[in-house]
Amino acid sequence: MNQPALQASGLHKSFGALKVTDDVALSLGAGARTALIGPNGAGKTTLVGLLSGTVQPDAGRISLQGRDITRDALAHRVKQGLVRTFQVSSLFAKLTVLENVFLAVSEDAGASGDLWRPAGRRRALIERAEAILERLRLGESRHRRVNEIPYGAQRLVEIALALALEPTVLLLDEPAAGIPGARPRADGRTASRGDGLARGPRGLSRRVRLVALCRRSARCLKSAP
Repeated sequence: MNQPALQASGLHKSFGALKVTDDVALSLGAGARTALIGPNGAGKTTLVGLLSGTVQPDAGRISLQGRDITRDALAHRVKQGLVRTFQVSSLFAKLTVLENVFLAVSEDAGASGDLWRPAGRRRALIERAEAILERLRLGESRHRRVNEIPYGAQRLVEIALALALEPTVLLLDEPAAGIPGARPRADGRTASRGDGLARGPRGLSRRVRLVALCRRSARCLKSAP
């Protein structure tokens, strides 16, 4: 039996008297594509936060490809291959689209700390960033500042940043929100919240394990078949 890409058991999270996540268990295999659904306030973002490391559980265990990451910080989980996007984009607004993605590519390549070599001379990294933008149909906007492009395009830039980190598990929180004309196509294997996988943008890499979660409430979460 293949080892799950992402697995959780007995997850609990409360905020004061409010129990948001109650004994959640899930097991998502490599290549799984699942959706996390539920009404507003059901705890979807909290669960994504627990899996990605932005929220610490009160109890339970989370493993990534068999390795316990329950207490790992978000940055360490990213290094291990677990990457997420957020509902609200947080980009460098005064930098260009290409510069934003270049920074993510440089971090993944371990070159972000080299301050002595001009970015313009890193041709391989620039080409890698441009290739990601082309896959998401952002190539024509690459030299525009982020604050000059529509919000929907900014959402795609955030997805480009996530892809630049070469994830093995990708969690997309509301990936289609604000993206006009999104179609029910996604080439890769990735994770999403809501109907993001059904409406997700094109151009996701086939080697990314598209993992998303399917549930109506924290008490009855079940992996999709």
